[in-house]
Amino acid sequence: MINQTPFADLVESGLVGDPRNGSIWRSLRQVFNSHQLAEWRADLARLHASGLGPAGLEAYIGAAGTLAEHRGPLAALALAPCILDVERHAGRAAAAALSEATSPALRHLGNERDFRDWLDAVAELAAQGPESVMPVLARSDSLLAELGAHGFRAWVLGGLRAGGSNPERRLALFSLSDPRAFDLFEQATGDIGFTDLERALKAYLMALFRQKPFIRAVAGTPGDSLQRRAGFDRRFVQVPARMRGVAATSVRRVYRAMLAHIGAHLVHSGPRFQIRGLKPMQVALVSLIEDARVEQLAMRELPGLFRLWAPFHTARADGGVTAPSLFARLSRALIDPNYRDDDLWVTKGRQMFFAAREALADPGISRQIGNLLGNDLGQMRIQFNPRTYRVEPLYRDDNAGLWDIDDAPPQMSDEQDAIVESVRIERTQDLDDSRDLQRSTPDDDVGRATARELRADEGVPVGKYPEYDYLLGRERPEWATVVEYQPQPVDATLLDRQVQSYGDILNRLENLVGAARVSRPARLRGRTEGDRLDLDATIQAAIDRRAGLAPSPRVYESTERRNRDLSVLVLLDISESTKDFVKGSSTTILTVERIATALLSQALSDLGDAFAVAAFCSNGRDDVRFYPVKDFDQRYDRHARARLAGLRGGLSTRIGGAIRHAGALVGAQRTHRRLVLVVTDGEPSDIDVADRRYFVEDARKAVQSLAHNAIDVFGIGLDGGGTAYLARMFGRRNFVVIDQIARLPDKLPLLYMRLTS
Repeated sequence: MINQTPFADLVESGLVGDPRNGSIWRSLRQVFNSHQLAEWRADLARLHASGLGPAGLEAYIGAAGTLAEHRGPLAALALAPCILDVERHAGRAAAAALSEATSPALRHLGNERDFRDWLDAVAELAAQGPESVMPVLARSDSLLAELGAHGFRAWVLGGLRAGGSNPERRLALFSLSDPRAFDLFEQATGDIGFTDLERALKAYLMALFRQKPFIRAVAGTPGDSLQRRAGFDRRFVQVPARMRGVAATSVRRVYRAMLAHIGAHLVHSGPRFQIRGLKPMQVALVSLIEDARVEQLAMRELPGLFRLWAPFHTARADGGVTAPSLFARLSRALIDPNYRDDDLWVTKGRQMFFAAREALADPGISRQIGNLLGNDLGQMRIQFNPRTYRVEPLYRDDNAGLWDIDDAPPQMSDEQDAIVESVRIERTQDLDDSRDLQRSTPDDDVGRATARELRADEGVPVGKYPEYDYLLGRERPEWATVVEYQPQPVDATLLDRQVQSYGDILNRLENLVGAARVSRPARLRGRTEGDRLDLDATIQAAIDRRAGLAPSPRVYESTERRNRDLSVLVLLDISESTKDFVKGSSTTILTVERIATALLSQALSDLGDAFAVAAFCSNGRDDVRFYPVKDFDQRYDRHARARLAGLRGGLSTRIGGAIRHAGALVGAQRTHRRLVLVVTDGEPSDIDVADRRYFVEDARKAVQSLAHNAIDVFGIGLDGGGTAYLARMFGRRNFVVIDQIARLPDKLPLLYMRLTS
């Protein structure tokens, strides 16, 4: 053993001639050139000098030999620097753990690039969350088996983003003791998830059955090889967050089949079945018959559902005579008329079910048939394990919503207790989830604010929004929570006086407003009546007549003055930096923002444009603060001015979530043009992410998302050195920099007039 060998002997004898390390040495000599071999020996000496310890050194030597042989010399040489890096940040124990975790990890790392991605993820974890390195490396083998190298790195980065600067939160996430770790795990798989398809799937369920339950995606557990089933209650539905092992091209079809099946239950299932007196096998069979019953009733009304459900039933008649196999074969026999199965029990089940064809509207049929079939299997000595049973096929729910577990008898066998407890666990979790959902935004208003009465000293969550992680190249769904706070109003007398001091701007705005209200004349062509002929349309009509075609009667044109058809939300950054003084004055940046916004608001009010004013700051992703100063349906009056005057600066600038929420509000306005006007004084940042580029890229994604919904976003930067990040966030033509901040009150209203002319 190495722990009995001095290091000098290890280098001189072990690497050169010691038979215990001979095979490793030979593999190294075969793949390393002389320079690489010298570098590797120097790395080994550094590891020994660092105090890695005999076990860690032995693990490193073994891993290096395997790496050199199977992943190449560069991969082998990359390991030691990473071990030293981990030791510097997380300690010797973590460094030794990395050394020992390397060889098992190689089973899941197919090439050098995968190996380097894994090392990079461990190094990033050591630098930003050193307390979490040990639990992650302890699970590295199983995590890599599920996620692969890219998914592993995505999971690590997601945990670091979620844990922020809180070591206890990070440790809980990476130790898998925080339930949010499972959400991160599901996201890291890279599979298409429910949230990616949510709106379309909810519309699908509504179109089929006119059902609109709360729907929640529930993450699976790392290491669980079995796909979680959907579940339902009368008030809500829960579905797997991601469909593990399902091809991307089939995910939408699985979710559709799943929700259609649950929709059939919501419409056609009756009161919950009583569990009293039933054995676990009978409970499972009653549930199976009930699944088939509601599907038959649904297919009577919507025959196309057969094409949706039938392909999932793949059980074969030559399957084994076990409870799961027989259940799957019976399920297929009850939906597929072309399926042939000679098993007497399957045949009996099919005959009993279709003999009751005219009575399928009665849920009691399911209990009657299920009881009889369960008794038959009991006489056949077929074993059934309720703890390992999974409903098949994949799209069907877990059946927990069919049973009333409250009447379960106090004295039960172990088997009965197992199945009742499994239902009880599902329902307890579901009821907790439903309460959370009822406190949150309704399904059809995902990402939108709901009207609430807010106390001045506390906020209320009004929306969850995605955030884009540029390192992963995708959005993390429902990542940032926007919390609405009421601005505390103050006497606006000072603000009014400050506004009046800009007399020249007020006079100029009055003239501009007058011109804009009159508006430009619009030429309306191709009309059936008007002031004069539309020459182009008249010529075309003459051509049509000569060609023997019926000419269009739309040969007139007229001129009208049209009203301004736009709405705008002015979004103010009120982060900590707005408390700074404007250079060369005793006025704060926030004071200048308030004055400029007051001038603009007065102009907008005079114009009659629909507008709202809000401010934002942030305190981590769970608290993106949004302060509504004036809503679209409110007047700009003394109350609005008092709220504007009461804004106070503080905290950070998580701008992406604020832009998305502003977009949701202005997007509800039924105007031809919709605009979000953002005033910000610096590069976005927040307490839980050190990477500034993260927030810039997320803001850019938010702006692009709004653009896809025909909402314009224009940025006004008060940072003279911010041209690069402002251009990245808003686009090169969609921002201006006002480096003389004191001139913002002059510029902002005039800029708006130019933008909307």
